[in-house]
Amino acid sequence: MKFLIDMNLPPEWVNIFEQHGWHAVHWHEIGEPSAPDSTIMAWARQHNYVVFTRDLDFGMLLAMTFARGPSVIQIRAKDIMPHTLGNLLMAIISEHQSIIESGALLTVTEDRTRVRTLPFKLDSL
Repeated sequence: MKFLIDMNLPPEWVNIFEQHGWHAVHWHEIGEPSAPDSTIMAWARQHNYVVFTRDLDFGMLLAMTFARGPSVIQIRAKDIMPHTLGNLLMAIISEHQSIIESGALLTVTEDRTRVRTLPFKLDSL
């Protein structure tokens, strides 16, 4: 899997993903920092990346468009630094790898993970 780290997360996440064997890139390395979420989603879909963000708008874009991808992992925590959440997030990604590869929205907090498969269905919204 390949991960695209959104601007609202520190670039240090790239190292955490790569230490666990996954390719990662921070958006500032490939696109305009002020790019709209729809541009980031389109790039991730075209290049087969999973979006890693703390922005709820990505989940909304998936819901509004009934898209099959890209997968999105939303982190919902006060401390979003890799040294705090890195091990937890890597364990969650490993546990849910097959569903992420198939298309999913994962919402991760310090004590819970919610997984929704894509595309969303009208009755699940």
